[in-house]
Amino acid sequence: MMNDTGLSQAITEARLPGAACLIVDRDSVRYRRSFGFADAVAGVPMEADTICQIASMTKALVSVGVMQLVEAGRIELDAPIAPLLPELADPQVLTGFSGDGTPMLRPAAGPITLRHLLTHTSGLGYAFVQPEVLRYFRAAGIPAPGSRASITMPLLFDPGEDWAYGVSTDWAGLAIEAVTGTDLQTYLQTHVFTPLGMVNTAFRDSLPEGAARVHMRSGDGGFVLSPLYLGGGEFHGGGGGLTSTAADYARFLQMMLRGGELDGHHLLQPETVAEMCRNQVGAIRAGAMPTAMPDFAAPYDTFPDQHTGWGLGFLINPEAIEGGRSAGSLCWAGIFNSYYWIDPAAGVAGVFMSQLAPFGDPGALAAFGALERMAYR
Repeated sequence: MMNDTGLSQAITEARLPGAACLIVDRDSVRYRRSFGFADAVAGVPMEADTICQIASMTKALVSVGVMQLVEAGRIELDAPIAPLLPELADPQVLTGFSGDGTPMLRPAAGPITLRHLLTHTSGLGYAFVQPEVLRYFRAAGIPAPGSRASITMPLLFDPGEDWAYGVSTDWAGLAIEAVTGTDLQTYLQTHVFTPLGMVNTAFRDSLPEGAARVHMRSGDGGFVLSPLYLGGGEFHGGGGGLTSTAADYARFLQMMLRGGELDGHHLLQPETVAEMCRNQVGAIRAGAMPTAMPDFAAPYDTFPDQHTGWGLGFLINPEAIEGGRSAGSLCWAGIFNSYYWIDPAAGVAGVFMSQLAPFGDPGALAAFGALERMAYR
């Protein structure tokens, strides 16, 4: 058992409601421990197999599903995506707003491709991230959460010209459905979750009994529960709709460390995994996010002192972290303060799963950092 005094102290100092933590290498679980509560109000303990909303940690799993289809020759990374997703045909770029607040648009310089969707260079944003997207929806009409209309919007820039975090992976999930003729849950269950033994991972219409609740801090030092739920709706949200567990997600991390294979199940070829791990955005800097809704998500930049890149589904740090991950590692997060990293060079990965809003909580980030440092001691 690893000495986790530093992690335990960081979680205590952060006043987190609860967290489930795992560290894995290519062949084994090195560390597994849960802290606190899945429901701090009712006193339900957090466990490694407690179901949580993994939010944007969904994106990596959907990206694997997409790359399986690329590998099989059923979809192309650099072909226009519009034949599969007509809503993305003839994209328009938002250039500003007129004096009365009407959005001003122009035709995009080129089509959106699958590579643009997987790298967040499509120009599509998020209403909670970019203020101009929120302003657009306020002018055009706020769509229902979970509707296709909620991910249909003008672009912030021409495809391939910049990086913006947004709904791109939701559309990538819908591309899987268009190619396969099945729903995203069925595809991922068959080709990703079942082979990996991810027995508690699914799109669900509602949060199941016993699942972790989303917490918000109350003024008296305690917590109140939030009804926030990112699942349900008109389609399976490939950008953030999955529920899963820390234990399940750790198996996905191991598969990535092993080059696409786990327990004899080959999900991807090693060269495909290597391509997913390669920076795809050239000189564009990826990963920094503003906020349009600070009560939901704080501004976020994982490595503000690095020119971070983006692979096919992951943020990539080009420089090593002292006492932590190697250069070329992969990572991302879920909006309820869940985080993971994958270090192919060192053969180690970790997941930190909590359910606390808003995103970017300094205490949660400090605890995740303590978990990472523990993995490299």
